[in-house]
Amino acid sequence: MPDTSPKHPRIRSIEGYHEAYYLSIHHPEEFWASVAAPFTWRRKWDKVFTSDMPAGRNEWFAGARLNITENCLDRHLATRGNKLALIWEPNDPKERHLRLTYRELHQRVCQFANVLHNNGVEKGDRVCLYMPMIPELAVAVLACARIGAVHSVIFAGFSATAIADRVNDARASVVITADGLNRGTKQIPVKRVVDEALELCPSVRRVLVVEHLGWPVQMEEGRDVWYHEEAEGVAKTCSAEEMSAEDPLFILYTSGSTGKPKGVVHSTAGYMVWTDYTFRNVFQIEENDIYWCTADVGWVTGHSYLLYGPLLAGSTSLMFEGIPTYPDAGRFWEVIDKHSVSIFYTAPTAIRSLMAAPLDNVLSYSLDSLRVLGSVGEPINEEAWYWYYQHVGKERCPIVDTWWQTETGGIMISALAGITPSKPTHAGWPMPGVLPVLLTQEGQEIEGNDKEGYLAIKQSWPAIIRTTYGDHERAVQTYFTPYQGYYFTGDGARRDENGLYRIIGRVDDVINVSGHRFGTAEIENAINQNANVVESAVVGFPHDVKGQGIYAYVICRPGACDTTTDKSHVEASIIETIVAEIGKIAKPDKIQIVTGLPKTRSGKIMRRILRKVAEGDTSNLGDTSTLLDPAVVDEIIGGRK
Repeated sequence: MPDTSPKHPRIRSIEGYHEAYYLSIHHPEEFWASVAAPFTWRRKWDKVFTSDMPAGRNEWFAGARLNITENCLDRHLATRGNKLALIWEPNDPKERHLRLTYRELHQRVCQFANVLHNNGVEKGDRVCLYMPMIPELAVAVLACARIGAVHSVIFAGFSATAIADRVNDARASVVITADGLNRGTKQIPVKRVVDEALELCPSVRRVLVVEHLGWPVQMEEGRDVWYHEEAEGVAKTCSAEEMSAEDPLFILYTSGSTGKPKGVVHSTAGYMVWTDYTFRNVFQIEENDIYWCTADVGWVTGHSYLLYGPLLAGSTSLMFEGIPTYPDAGRFWEVIDKHSVSIFYTAPTAIRSLMAAPLDNVLSYSLDSLRVLGSVGEPINEEAWYWYYQHVGKERCPIVDTWWQTETGGIMISALAGITPSKPTHAGWPMPGVLPVLLTQEGQEIEGNDKEGYLAIKQSWPAIIRTTYGDHERAVQTYFTPYQGYYFTGDGARRDENGLYRIIGRVDDVINVSGHRFGTAEIENAINQNANVVESAVVGFPHDVKGQGIYAYVICRPGACDTTTDKSHVEASIIETIVAEIGKIAKPDKIQIVTGLPKTRSGKIMRRILRKVAEGDTSNLGDTSTLLDPAVVDEIIGGRK
């Protein structure tokens, strides 16, 4: 008999995009019902969605019953059981990689789920994971979802204090960790860090430890158990817990760059539908693609576009334990050739770090398997875009520069690879279902193209943040109160003459110089065009005449700023570049040459710290322990101009 089951909708042409977008905005219930139809549902929904944006109340597919892992795994077994689901590439290229088919991954997830059950984990319990980028991390996340436990992954690089803050906020009863991890040349005793954190976490009654490096670790009797011992003889089948559409799937804490970490909550059905739809259409995924997202599962990109999106679509996803520069700056490109990666999704920070290395590191590899390139995490500057396009994509791979946030669950504004326009420094057109608007500071909508304003979203979408865990009022105040009736992104944006959106920086990163507004990304893009510059960060500081002055922190290319004279020449050439790119009004008042920038471990620049240094207020910089390299802060303070 012919297959008459509904197919997942795909956009295959620019006309198809416009048709889908129109339907999604003007007839959203009809549109999203058709997108959701092909999934496996235990019970269909009563209503597609209800939304009360001022109250931060959004429900999607209410009344539906499902389990997301049945859609990630079980439904693929009949036709894709022997297809690769996950390829794991270790930190050390001399070690063996691992390949798991959908059937093998399903068995591992079921076995891990049974171990969780045996250790008292029940539906609704919160489970925190602090683990290396190893297959067991992916398995454990899916095992939690299998039994209805709420997973909360903590990036395995945060301090014990940061772990304790998150575990306590989630009131987690179980923590899953490992003996240690590899990251480049470093080996980190993650279990020891967890032990220190749990001294402050009374809610935790069980710790499951995965053996990865074979290190001896301290095991607290009655609390800590080895996973491999618990899994011995345990069944590899486990029925999936039936969940309501709005049951929470996971909590993911933001970096805390603006104070206490926020536990962003995403629910089951809407998140599932959104990540699948955006993954298939942004990357134009095909059945035989090998897809690699370099993000850590500790961040939302790893959740949505390393795990859930690819597995929902029945794709092959590559998971990488290492870093881009170990054992050398050709590691990414070596992995792409080794596994015939066809779609590559990484961060501008990684691209810029590899640009600084000799070009031979990329030219030594063919990269002929690639067909789509992606960028995520921050706006990609023009120089990096062209380098990526020319040297990695060989001028034949479209680049999707995706804009979205932890709170949005998935991609919101992006080109669709090879379908809709792709323009350097621009994210592109909104995804179907996303209704962006530009607002004035007073909250008035700005009509027309070639305009700039505060970016907000006017209409609910399936993966919109549901709440901040344990404190819904915080979600309301942060996202839904600044501009009533909208989700406020906190970003400034420009809409060009063709309606393409360009993210110009956080609203608090918009610098107003003598009445002229400049996004930090715009000035940084100009600075980064300079041949002597690797990376830059720009902030505003109080200026007696102009209201705000521009303070630029600049990392030079090796050898470019070795002497005081060199630094003076570089500073002068940077000013020339900015004048040429933007104009004299955008000239920095101060340029400080630095060896590094204060970044979170996800690569986010902590501009709050840079602003305080520029303002001369270094007495209260807040917690810097979660930075990738806290020592750079002292260096920046010491070199302040």
